[in-house]
Amino acid sequence: MLQVQLEVGPDPAEVGRARRWARSRLAGSGVRDDEPLAETLILLISELVTNAVVHTGCPAVLRMLFGLSGSPAGAGTVRVEVADASCRPPQQRHARGEDTGGRGLELVDGLADRWGWQPEGAGKRIWCEVDRSVPLIQVQLQPGAHGAEPAVP
Repeated sequence: MLQVQLEVGPDPAEVGRARRWARSRLAGSGVRDDEPLAETLILLISELVTNAVVHTGCPAVLRMLFGLSGSPAGAGTVRVEVADASCRPPQQRHARGEDTGGRGLELVDGLADRWGWQPEGAGKRIWCEVDRSVPLIQVQLQPGAHGAEPAVP
């Protein structure tokens, strides 16, 4: 298992720095920039770091863990953790229409295979995991007797 971490200051500009840092660490761990996994992880990191910086006003620590053997998907799992000094639990909000905020944890819930949080010292740690998927078999639709039926090439 490989673990890397970055200390993040309580400044919204730190979110961009965290994304750039994460991209370089992903490439160094074998996750290619053109893989959908890379974009998913960068979006998750952006949301979790933004939540820590904006909602707590505290410094945070971003961690990425690669190759978790105890995870349901085994060594192909990437875990992202953001720990901060605020004891306030994360609250999943439900944004409406033109709201400019409130979608962060909804995105995490939709993109991650698993996520959660736990108390850590005087603060908390929010985490999510993404399983590195196996390449999918390409399926093409071909006309059949009752409409389109899948055909595996």
